[in-house]
Amino acid sequence: MAAPRANVPLAALGTLGVGGTARWFLRAEHADDVAAARSWCEEQSTPWFVLGAGSNVVIADRGFDGLMLQIGMTGMTASRDGQEWLITAGAGESWDSLVQMAVDRGLAGVECLSGIPGTVGGTPIQNVGAYGQEVSSTIEQVTVYDCADHTMRSMRAAECGFSYRMSRFKAADEGRFVVCEVTLRLRPGPPTVTYADVAAFLRRSNASAATVEIVRDAVLTIRRSKGMVVEANDPDSRSVGSFFMNPVVTNADRERVASLAGERPPGFATIDGRVKIPAAWLIERSGFTKGYVDGAVGISTKHPLALINRGGATAADVLRLARAVKQGVGDRFGVWLRPEPIFVGFDADPDVDFLTKAPS
Repeated sequence: MAAPRANVPLAALGTLGVGGTARWFLRAEHADDVAAARSWCEEQSTPWFVLGAGSNVVIADRGFDGLMLQIGMTGMTASRDGQEWLITAGAGESWDSLVQMAVDRGLAGVECLSGIPGTVGGTPIQNVGAYGQEVSSTIEQVTVYDCADHTMRSMRAAECGFSYRMSRFKAADEGRFVVCEVTLRLRPGPPTVTYADVAAFLRRSNASAATVEIVRDAVLTIRRSKGMVVEANDPDSRSVGSFFMNPVVTNADRERVASLAGERPPGFATIDGRVKIPAAWLIERSGFTKGYVDGAVGISTKHPLALINRGGATAADVLRLARAVKQGVGDRFGVWLRPEPIFVGFDADPDVDFLTKAPS
């Protein structure tokens, strides 16, 4: 393992572009580097945080007083397994590169996850999902470093505790495991076209028969129109993507929201008999419309779920706006949104507490 570097600025390592410096910084190119970094932290009594592409983190203005370990393991392989394919990728590989590899081979299962920023290693942690697909439905195994017993191990999908935007890596075992490699099981076949936005786009495009290539192109176009593809020339993409998760509520709650709004919110039935309603719908009807400005931060002109750095923003600015949005939706509809990003370097911060905890 190379020696960690001291006092490394972090803002440029996140898509939101905020945050201070890391006391120590190291990029792990191999799984052995992860184990060595963990041992180094224990010897130094120094905390660590494992960073991917920085597309789903809000870093504190004070930075991080520990080791920021950036995952840099790359490489992808694809192999047949009967009628199916296994694609294995290093945790530091670009997620969209993996999707492109799958689509180039005509494999279905992740085409609707095109354009999602970040690394392969972050996808099982978040159980990334979009446009009718979740990565958990394709995961064959996840190879992790176990910080508890200092060993490498592989987990099957059933061991990962997947649920909506959640996994054991983010919940009960948060901080215990470092994802080093992910294997997906994919199949040749028709794409997923269950999401209304995708189906409508394909109808407008007069696509005679949807293929995984056509659906990937459709998803990329839709995401780009919403500022959800990270591009240097698009200020609306200077964000963490969707800042809030879509809330899952009871049917009675949905009817109450409809009564308060004077219109019925869109809804998607879940397997437990509840309904998922769009956070974007709630946000807009609580007075936070696209293009809303609050100093150096604001809401994307393309999508109300993206809180953006308009230039020169601080993490405190982002939290102030996020808190106002959550409070506004809660006051208007009695629905309390949960944030998607991870908050790094914040110690007993009242805004982070408010955002991450249910109201008492």
